[in-house]
Order: sequence, then structure tokens, then C-alpha cells
Amino acid sequence: MAHRIVWAVGATIDAIGQPRTRVLHPIWEWSDEILTGWIATSPQSPKASDLAVVPTLSLTYWSPNQDTCTVDCDVAWDDTPELRRAGWDRFVNGPAPVGYNPAVIPGWTDPEAPAFGVLRLTPHRLRVMAGTVMTAGQGELLTWQATPA
Repeated sequence: MAHRIVWAVGATIDAIGQPRTRVLHPIWEWSDEILTGWIATSPQSPKASDLAVVPTLSLTYWSPNQDTCTVDCDVAWDDTPELRRAGWDRFVNGPAPVGYNPAVIPGWTDPEAPAFGVLRLTPHRLRVMAGTVMTAGQGELLTWQATPA
């Protein structure tokens, strides 16, 4: 659902506990039954300041047919040169429609550009609901929550 909808509203909490939202373009991968996401974003943004204080992000996808998906994540910066290059390449080579060339963003000339960063998303809660659950009473609400370590 996330790769079909592509764009998500992302919410963070700032240093005084106020929520902030913005539209983001994550990419997700399954590996060994583990879901990991990445967002290309600026480490100089208000979002980065918020995440330095509260390193969690909530993303919600919505489509006009009322399909929704919410994922709550812990976040960390992939900030080594190797991880930044891998993040850049992940978006350049990503499947349509989520793949794109980060260089289209002003200031993101290459993975080493100071304005370019890669956030790694580690989900701890998922909620997926097909629009038919709400509009026709058909289907099921899917939820998952990480088991505390």
C-alpha cells in the first residue's frame, strides 16, 4: 500500500512537545522478514531538530479510496559515507513509483552534499486498513506491534 500511495504525512514532536507534520516520500524494503524504511531528507531541517530530541516518526498514507496505512518508527541517521551512498542509490534505483533521483532537490548534488541525509526507519507499530473496511464493512483492519526487547 505504501509504495502504491507513495507520499505520506509524517509527524514529529518538537523540543517543547508540539507536533509538526510534513509530506514525505519514504521507500520500504523487506529483508529476512524485517521491514526497514528510508527517507531522503536534510539533516539541517526542522524535522532533523525535532528528531534529535524525540527520535520517532509517525507516517500515515491515505488514498482517495480511503485505504490508509500508519507506521510508527524509531529513526536514526545513516550518516557514514557508505550508508549515505547506499541511501542515494536506493532512491535512484528504487521501483516505480517510489524511486527518483535525489539530485532533483536543490542542494542535493550528490550523497556527500551537506544538505542531503538519509533517515533509517525501524517500525514498531503498523496499522493497515483497506478503504472497504470503512466504506463497505468488508475486509479487515491489520495491526502489528513490535514485541518489547
